[in-house]
Order: sequence, then structure tokens, then C-alpha cells
Amino acid sequence: MTIGDEQTTDIMAALVPATLRGLHALEFAGRHLAPATLKELIGAIGQRSGDLAPALAASRTFAWPERLGPVRDCLERSAEAVKEGIAAFIVALDAPQPMIAAYRALRGYARAAEALYPLAAHLRPVSQFFLEAASRDDAALAERLSGSDPTREGVGFMHVDGPAGARGAFSLYVPEYYAPDRAWPLVVAMHGGSGNGGAFLWSWVREARTRGLIVIAPTARGSTWSLMEPEIDGPNIDSMVERVAADWNIDRSKQLLTGMSDGGTFTYVLGLKAGCHFTHLAPIAAAFHPMLMTFADADRVRGLPIHIVHGTQDWMFPPEIAQDAERTLAQAGAAVVYREIADLSHTYPRDENAAILDWFLC
Repeated sequence: MTIGDEQTTDIMAALVPATLRGLHALEFAGRHLAPATLKELIGAIGQRSGDLAPALAASRTFAWPERLGPVRDCLERSAEAVKEGIAAFIVALDAPQPMIAAYRALRGYARAAEALYPLAAHLRPVSQFFLEAASRDDAALAERLSGSDPTREGVGFMHVDGPAGARGAFSLYVPEYYAPDRAWPLVVAMHGGSGNGGAFLWSWVREARTRGLIVIAPTARGSTWSLMEPEIDGPNIDSMVERVAADWNIDRSKQLLTGMSDGGTFTYVLGLKAGCHFTHLAPIAAAFHPMLMTFADADRVRGLPIHIVHGTQDWMFPPEIAQDAERTLAQAGAAVVYREIADLSHTYPRDENAAILDWFLC
């Protein structure tokens, strides 16, 4: 190993873990964000991110070997997005609307994850970050990943019909070890009212890469889902599914429709109607009104698997809304699983993905 190689290794040995720690910090903040916890979260994240800026500065002043230019680009773009996200989160309390400022700061997570992901095929710590914790030492999974070609067409993440988050477009993830000789379960994951599919996709890549799922993350045509006019967004989502199914082998018996907040409400709107082809529904932190049942198809609802997740601390949609949904749907004959989480506010509980998928894939 030359001196230059040693220095490059030292740079990477500082920047990679600092970036991953920053991503974990943003993820933790996103899971626990609430008006009552914001100040405490700011203090905790500020203490965990002190090594990122020096590591990024050292990388930028270092003369990387030319052959490692793509690695440097991925790392520095990811680190910068993490640094900006953390910096914006730390000053959120000073904003006129602190919670909105905090939510906006957390958008840096998706930008950082997308920049970093290409290195998952080459750096073990990055690869493990994009796997479920329980499977990070799974030898069979590691072999599947190492034996796949992440550069081949039709695998990995991609944005369809426009850049990430374009209105009416969608983002897609296909595991790198995809093979058309079997049918693959499908998850369609809908963002909340202020989000977009390009960002929300990263709420599901870890589980999809681990378990072998295809994920579609659509973006609403308007500023949020067309809750009162489902004919605007509904057929567009159906079209996305059919386009994906034309190019990849989708398991028609395992199609999950899920979403957060307005995306969860739109899960009800689309998923309870006659003619819906999704086999399972998982609304998260969603609004529900009994009037929705007047548009529901009784035969469709009877026996339909529905997994509801809601937070006891949800300040936007109180848990009583979800409790009413559970009772109403169960009375209509749906096969309802209800999870009310004591420390969850109005935010996406990524730590519930595993339980949702255990239910969906059983």
C-alpha cells in the first residue's frame, strides 16, 4: 500500500462512519419528532454530529486518486446533505413555525441516502446501513448481494417520468438480485401531504433490499393526494403498477398499498373501493371518517387484510380516529390488525416496517 492509498483509507475511515452516524441521527429525529420532543432532539443530534464537518472538510482538501473520483463524489454529496439537514434541524426552534422547519430539515435524509446508496455494493458499512439490522450478518443474503450486478439495467433505485419528486411521477426500487423466474411482492408507498415519492422511497429501501420486494413510491399530481377526487391520482397509481408489472415479475397475490398521513388516508380511499387490486392495506397516521364506508364496497371490505398503525401522541390526527377506523372496519368484516404506539407522534415509524412486512408476507 502506498502513502497515498493509506491517506485515502484514512479519509474514508473518518468520513464514512461520520456520514452514517449523521444519517442515523436524522432517522432517529424523524421517528421521534413531536412538538414536545423537538428541543431535546436538537440537543441530542447536536452532540452526535460533531465529527462530520471536520471529516468532510478533510476530504475536500485531500487530493483523491483520480480512479476514486466517483467514490469521493458519492461520499461528499451524502455528507453535505447530512450536514445541511442537521444544521437546519438544530436551528428549527428559532423558526416562526419550528415543527415545519424541523420537517423540512429532515428532507436532507433522502438526499443523503440517494447519494450514498451506490457505494452499498462496494463498502460493507454502507451495505449494512441499507439492510434490516436483524439480517446484517445473514450469509445467504450477503452472497445474493455480492453475486449481483448493481450496474445492470432495471435494478436499484430509479425515477420514472421525471426527476425525484416530480408531480405525477414515481420512484422505484428493484433489488439488485432481482430475477424474473419468480414473482416478487410489491409495495406501493404513498408520501404524506408535504412529501414526495422520491424522498419517501427511502423509507422502504432497507426492507425491500433485505427481503426481496419491489417498491413504487408515487408522487401526487397536486400538492397532496386527491382525497376528494380519487379519479385524479387513483388511475395514475394503477397505471404505474401496470407499467412496472409489464417489465418486472410482480406477485399479484402480494400487493401492499400503504401510506403516511394523507397517503394513509388515500390508502383507505382507494383500497376500500370495488375494483381495487391491492391485496393488503396499511394506513399509517391516517385520517378516517365513517363516511368513507359509504363509498366502500362491502364485498371488497369483507375479509380484506388491513394493518393500521397510529401514534398515541399524534397531534394532527388523534388516536381516537384510528380506533374508530379499527371498529368500523372490523364490524364490516375486514381482517384488521391495529397497532397503537405509545411514543409515536405524527411521523413515519420506520421501525414498524418489519412488523408490517411480517404480516403482509406471511
